[in-house]
Amino acid sequence: MAEITAKLVKELREKTGAGMMDCKKALVESDGDMTKAMEWLRKKGITSAEKKSGRVAAEGIIGSYIHTGGRVGVLVEINCETDFVARRDEFQALVKNVAMQVAACPNVEYVKVDDIPQEIVQKEKDIEMGRDDLGKKPENIKEKIVQGRIEKRLKELSLMDQPYIRDQSITVEELVKQCVAQLGENIQVRRFTRYVLGEGIEKEESNFAEEVAAQMGS
Repeated sequence: MAEITAKLVKELREKTGAGMMDCKKALVESDGDMTKAMEWLRKKGITSAEKKSGRVAAEGIIGSYIHTGGRVGVLVEINCETDFVARRDEFQALVKNVAMQVAACPNVEYVKVDDIPQEIVQKEKDIEMGRDDLGKKPENIKEKIVQGRIEKRLKELSLMDQPYIRDQSITVEELVKQCVAQLGENIQVRRFTRYVLGEGIEKEESNFAEEVAAQMGS
C-alpha cells in the first residue's frame, strides 16, 4: 500500500475541488495513483467541478492573445456564472492562458471532442481503414486498431484534451476544473478563433534564379 501523504491529498484536492476526506479515501482506494483517484472521484460524482458543470454559465469574458511579432492572434470566450467571478484575477488569468494555448496549438480546431462534426469523424475512420498496415488483419482486430487511432486523432483536434503548455502533467480540461474548484462556479470554454497573418491569401511565388537572369539580361 502506497503512503498517502498530506501533500498528495492537497494536490488531489486542488485538482478536483473535492473534500479532504474524500480525496484521502480516493487515494487509498487507488493505492496512491493520482489519475485513478481522480477517476474514482468522478465516478462517485464527488468532484466539485462535476457537480457545478450543469449550472448555467452565461457571464464571463472574451479574451485575446497576440503572439510576439503580431503574426498569430487568438480570441477566446470563456463563461462563468457571475460577473463577480469574471472580474477575478484568477478567472482572467485562465482566459489568457487558454488563449495562449490556442495560439500554441495550430492543429486544434474544436473546444472538445463532442464538438467535432460526424462527417469529420467518418472521414478519419475511412482514412484509417484504408491504411496499408491493416490490410491483412482480421476485421475485428482492424476495428479495434482503427478505433484507437481515431480517438487519438480526435483528441489532437480538441483543445480540452491538450497537455497544458505551462504544466504538461495536466490537460486544459483539468486546468479549467482547477479554476472551478478555486472559484466555486461552473466555468466553460465556449469558443475560440485563431487568426494567422496572411492565411488564405494566395501569395505570388517568384523564381529567384529567373529574376537574376532577367536582371542580367536587361
